[in-house]
Amino acid sequence: MSKDLTTSAIDRQNILNNPYALAEIEKAAGIRGIPFEGKTVVLKEQVAEFFEVTPRTVENYVERHGEELARNGYESIDGKRLQDLKLAISRAFDTETDFGISDKARRLAVFDFRAFLNLAMLMAESERAAMLRRVILDIVIDTINARTGGGTKYINQRDEDFIHAAFVEENYRKQFTDALRDCVEMGNFKYAVYTDRIYVSIFREKSREYRRVLRLSAKDTVRDTFYSEILDLIASYECGFADRLQKAAAEKGRKLSPWEADRLFKEFETEPLFKPLIERARVKMASRDLAFRDALHLQLTEYVAPLERDEFERFIGERSKDLSERLEDARDVMKRLKERD
Repeated sequence: MSKDLTTSAIDRQNILNNPYALAEIEKAAGIRGIPFEGKTVVLKEQVAEFFEVTPRTVENYVERHGEELARNGYESIDGKRLQDLKLAISRAFDTETDFGISDKARRLAVFDFRAFLNLAMLMAESERAAMLRRVILDIVIDTINARTGGGTKYINQRDEDFIHAAFVEENYRKQFTDALRDCVEMGNFKYAVYTDRIYVSIFREKSREYRRVLRLSAKDTVRDTFYSEILDLIASYECGFADRLQKAAAEKGRKLSPWEADRLFKEFETEPLFKPLIERARVKMASRDLAFRDALHLQLTEYVAPLERDEFERFIGERSKDLSERLEDARDVMKRLKERD
C-alpha cells in the first residue's frame, strides 16, 4: 500500500526505529554533518539549505512537532556542550563558514541523522524532502526483503520462539479437533467453523479475510504465517475450549448440538483471563504486519503501534534466522543430547 509519511506518525516511527534501514538510508543520503559526541549532527541552517526552505520553515515544524522530533534526536545545546559544539563546527568546516552563529549565542538547535530524517518525512512543501521520502520507502522495502531472503510472508518464522510455539500449538490442535469430533454433532465443516470462531475472537478476522489481507495463495497454510504470540493464544483457546466441550458432553451424556456448542463458545471467549492476552496479540499482529508485510488489518487499526528497535532485531537482525537454519540447529542440539546419553 502507498504510505504518506507526512501524515502517518506510525510509519515514520517504524522507519526511524529500524536500525538496518537507517544505515542504508544514511549511506544513500550522503549528508555531511558535524561530528559531535560520537554522532553526526546538522544545524537548523544546514537543514534549511538542504531542503531549500527558510530557517523559519524549519522552526515552524519544530514548533508543531517538537515532541516527536525530540524523541528522535532533535535537541537544543547549551553550556559546556555548546562550546564543544562550536569547536566541532570550526573543525568540520573552514573558518568562513559560521552559519550565522553569533559568539554570544547561548543555545543552538541540532538534528542528528534520525531527527533529520524525521523532519524530511514531515516537510510537505520541499520537493527535495519528497524525493528523499521516496528513496526512504524504497530502501526500507529493499532492506527488509534482503534480510529475509526476498519476501516477508514467513517473516514470523525467523523468530527464535516460533518453532516451540508451533510445536505446542500443533499438540493442542489435536486435542481441539478430537474434542470437536467426539463432542459436537455436526459434519466435518465444524473444524473450519470453530477454527474461524477462534480467529475472529482473537484478531477479528476469519481465515478467508486473513488470507486476503496477507495476499496468501491457496497453497499457503494460514498458521504458518502466525507470530509465536498468536500461536500461543490459539493453543490456549484450543486447549480450554476442548476441555469445556468434553465436560459439557460428559454431563449430558451425548454430543452437543451446534447451538449448544455455540453458546458454550460465547461463554468461553468472554473469560476475563483472555482480555490482556488478546489485547497484546492484536497489537503484535497489527503492528508487525503493517511494518514488515505492508499489510493493514482494518479490524485492528486501533491496535497499530510503532515497532520498538528490538522488534527489528528479532525478525530481521542478528537474532533472526531462516526456519531451515533453526531446524538444523535444533537437530544438532538433539543429536548432541542423544550422544551424551
